[in-house]
Amino acid sequence: MILTKPVAIFLVFILIFYKTQAQPDLWQQRVQYNMHVSLDVNTNILKGSQHIIYFNNSPDTLKRLFMHLYWNAFQPNSMMDVRSRELGKTILGNDKKGNPILDWDSRVQDRIAKLSPHETGYQKVSSLKINGQPQQLIEHETILEIILSNSILPKSKVNIETVFEAQVPIQIRRSGRDNAEGIRYSMSQWYPKICEYDNEGWHSTFYIAREFYGVWGDYDVTITLNKNYLIGATGYLQNPTQIGYGYEAKGQKVTKPNVDNLTWHFIAPNVHDFVWAADPQYKHVIKQLDNGPALHFIYKRVDSLEKNWQYLIDGIVKAYPFISKTFGSYPYKQYSFIQGGDGGMEYPMATLIKGPSLGTAVHEWMHSWYQMMLGTNETLYPWMDEGFAEYATDRVMAFLHKDTGFVYKSNYDNYYHVAHSKLEEPMATPSDHYNTNFGYTIAAYSKGAIFLEQLGYIVGAAVRDNILLEYYKEWRFKHPNPNNFIRVAEKISGLQLQWYKQYWINTTKTIDYAIDSLWEENKNTNIRIKNIGKTPMPIDILVTYKDGAKELHYIPLNLMLGAKPTENTAIPRKIYAEWKWTHPTYTIQSNRRLTDIISVEIDPSLRMADIDRKNNKLELKW
Repeated sequence: MILTKPVAIFLVFILIFYKTQAQPDLWQQRVQYNMHVSLDVNTNILKGSQHIIYFNNSPDTLKRLFMHLYWNAFQPNSMMDVRSRELGKTILGNDKKGNPILDWDSRVQDRIAKLSPHETGYQKVSSLKINGQPQQLIEHETILEIILSNSILPKSKVNIETVFEAQVPIQIRRSGRDNAEGIRYSMSQWYPKICEYDNEGWHSTFYIAREFYGVWGDYDVTITLNKNYLIGATGYLQNPTQIGYGYEAKGQKVTKPNVDNLTWHFIAPNVHDFVWAADPQYKHVIKQLDNGPALHFIYKRVDSLEKNWQYLIDGIVKAYPFISKTFGSYPYKQYSFIQGGDGGMEYPMATLIKGPSLGTAVHEWMHSWYQMMLGTNETLYPWMDEGFAEYATDRVMAFLHKDTGFVYKSNYDNYYHVAHSKLEEPMATPSDHYNTNFGYTIAAYSKGAIFLEQLGYIVGAAVRDNILLEYYKEWRFKHPNPNNFIRVAEKISGLQLQWYKQYWINTTKTIDYAIDSLWEENKNTNIRIKNIGKTPMPIDILVTYKDGAKELHYIPLNLMLGAKPTENTAIPRKIYAEWKWTHPTYTIQSNRRLTDIISVEIDPSLRMADIDRKNNKLELKW
């Protein structure tokens, strides 16, 4: 059959149409915030208004909207209060003096229950209109339900106008006033915030303790407060000359306006949250990086800590070229390290850190890659943010300290601790639904970090690094989930990796391989390896001989349908047929006599999280 040119073009068009229609639509909601707020530093009352443009880019008709009212958690008998007190009843063990170790979040404990009315936090929306029409509101503590008078159609947008009031709580968790270091205001989760809606539906997650998920958008924020306060915030300050101090250009002389209050104007493009902090004793240092962002360091003036802050500043400046090369470049023009909060807490374009800890500062900055740019749903997959940031922190700190050893040991030891306890839960557990703070912390941070280092063991470290860069490139600003990461890893490595996700993320099954036996046969040595654990893995076995020679014997796992590339060309490597995961033992062979061998070791790199390493190495003393 011969096609005419118009018919051929038409058929090509039809094929392209059906191909694109068959693929999932990677839509995302979008939001624009225009907010005007004022804070009375005498009463700690924040009053504000919002003009929000909400873009429904989904294929769904929305009949309700939801907003976060985070500060309502800081009231006696709130869900956060009761949950903290209940977890605090769990006994994890005893200390050296025999006293019980309770599963408290030490920052919260039972402090919310003891708050007086003027110390609590609240957020109240007094008015909400959509396209000029008042809406029915139902408050569910930290979630505001909006019953829409008119549904929001697919591929449309609406204008939302709100008027709200909030009381800044005493600093307990993340946000608040008068923290332990004396910072007056740490303003996070401080405004009525639209909940995320994606292909899984609404994520109207109550504020219980932990993580967040937000809608990408653009923020235009003005903040009015006492003239003596300096503000650090997400975004770019638009009126530094009107403010008169703190953000002036180098060498520029400015005069503070003779007024009681100043209004600060910030804009932040393509972010999913906005944080700010304010204190009358803030010092502001700016470092412009070559081929990188301007770094803002905003901290309380304390002479005894000045050297510590300078050490932090120098370390961050030195770290950026390594970070950019290893994990991808930072796309915004500015990032701020602001003293405040209760430890370290990440936000777009900024972090709150309580003091000059370089390790904390690096960890929070790495969240800019694994949460602020990638935007995973931390409420469901905290390990994709906390764990990846923890892994990146270990690598960056090793670079700064010129440490070439196994820098992930503490995270592996943490994991072994929880794996040997009865308190481990699958990493697939949502953040607020872990039975213990202990189990959550190790799963999200340590086991999440191991996920990446162990992935390097499975696919090869260099391949893993390429995976991280491709993941950053492909999924920035798109809210990836675990399968999105695994698919990138499979494409780059050429290996099947769904099994790894299923075992490591969705179960608490452990890895335990052992050297079972050695015997000589026809002047060759047989070495049998046994899988005692329930999680199958590919296996590296290092054989060392009396004369100093070494051999690496590599057994791929059949579930991978492939083998990792050679990582160390200085040691000869022998590749075997795949180990079927159903089979408990596997025998490898050396072509040398048994008495030539002085040691056999499974995974000499220590990257495989084997819960009993005592049976991983056999030393022969002839």
